[in-house]
Amino acid sequence: MYNETAENMRERLTADCMNCFGLCCTALNIAASNDFAINKGAGTACPNLQADFRCKIHENLREKGFKGCTVFDCLGAGQQVSQVTFKGKSWREYPEVAEKMFQVFPIMEQLYEMMAFLAEALTYEVSNSLRTRLNKQLEHIQSLTDMEVDCLLSLDMIMCRFPVNELLLETSEYVRSELSSKVFAIKKGKTCRGIDWIGRNLKGKDLRTTDLRGAYLIAADLRNADLRGVDFIGADLRDANVSGADLSTGMFLTQMQINSAKGNDQTILPPYLQRPSHWMN
Repeated sequence: MYNETAENMRERLTADCMNCFGLCCTALNIAASNDFAINKGAGTACPNLQADFRCKIHENLREKGFKGCTVFDCLGAGQQVSQVTFKGKSWREYPEVAEKMFQVFPIMEQLYEMMAFLAEALTYEVSNSLRTRLNKQLEHIQSLTDMEVDCLLSLDMIMCRFPVNELLLETSEYVRSELSSKVFAIKKGKTCRGIDWIGRNLKGKDLRTTDLRGAYLIAADLRNADLRGVDFIGADLRDANVSGADLSTGMFLTQMQINSAKGNDQTILPPYLQRPSHWMN
């Protein structure tokens, strides 16, 4: 069912904080909330960021009120900006690059997210025509990540995302239809894009191949639910309880979504996702 090269690429898209200049701790704006204990403007270093770009409360982020930090995943955009785009020049040693570095990071983050989704799409059995178009688009997005600073800053991200979204939608429809008819022998799941299921009791529900793009699943009870073949792009899983749920073939599910949810050792995840350490606590 999988294309090995694409699967390996999807698994390789992971953050390497040791080769990043703490960009998620500096470039992004955060607001005091249940996820963050402080307000911090974009371009301002978090007070917990040390001189070596390590977090001084890394082991106790949740206890200290920084749950949002444990959720975040740049997929490797941070080290790309730090080591490739800016050629290893840190914003501390070269303050003249700081402003542009902080502006480039969220752009690179979006490009890496698109790469991850396209790489995942290529792991599925799709038509030759669709595969060709997915490969072409992935090569294009990859080429953008290697551009010079000013070219990256001039990118129209809406125009970058549009063809990617179209291909991912087509992939989702194709794969979910195939799973429904040939694997599960069921009618394809409903389209529930953007649905408000906040706090909804969905325990044990059979939601196979449902389209949950952009769905609000905050604090939903999804314990022991069958979520195979579900399209999760943009779904909000904050504090959703997926203990015992089967997400093994969930589509376009990200580490950030899983990190924000609640689960246990019985939750079945896709192979490219890691079980969050806080699930065990």
